[in-house]
Amino acid sequence: MASLTESATSEIIAEPPTIDGLIERLGRIPLNRVLCHPAPGLATEADLIEAQRKYDRLYELVDGVLVEKGMGFAESLLAGAVIEALRKFVIPRNLGLVSTPDGMFRLFGGLVRIPDVAFTSWERLPDRKVPRTPIPSLVPDLVVEILSESNTAAEMERKRGEYFASGVRLIWEVEPETRTVAVYGSDGSVEILDASQRLDGKDVLPGFILDLSAFFAELDRLG
Repeated sequence: MASLTESATSEIIAEPPTIDGLIERLGRIPLNRVLCHPAPGLATEADLIEAQRKYDRLYELVDGVLVEKGMGFAESLLAGAVIEALRKFVIPRNLGLVSTPDGMFRLFGGLVRIPDVAFTSWERLPDRKVPRTPIPSLVPDLVVEILSESNTAAEMERKRGEYFASGVRLIWEVEPETRTVAVYGSDGSVEILDASQRLDGKDVLPGFILDLSAFFAELDRLG
């Protein structure tokens, strides 16, 4: 007959829930981006909508936690430039929808992400119509993330995993500081482009071209 000590050591001992463990799961993001009410792990989509209304900030729902979306002024300028370029290509061809930095996507149950910019083809939209719900269950074809100071490498790696697992086909990660764009494909491909190169839409948006020199010049404009 096994002793009490042997029985205890033969069982898998779960790690106690800690703030450090939570931050690790979220990608080592700064603590000031995590809302403590509702208590981490208990937040719902209703809480998400209420927090955005109450605090006038953007939050994502991750593992029952409300996480403030990292963003800054310069990042918003680049997001606007991407939106303008995509709309000029997508709208005349009626290819689908281009959403802005407050467009929420329910990728999985309990996971709501807000890409800085996203393109969603009509084929992915129910009845080929614009969703009317605040948080549609919808997966975009293309996701654009403009990196800010509070974004961590671990956070972005988790996001990419979630995006591709849900069915996203192409991700552009824009790094304003280095003026580069990392292009991630759902096939595992990775390409780093600098400001001297051109970004193309690959098979998601065939024919789309963005001159990165002109794109990053948005940060150099003077009055």
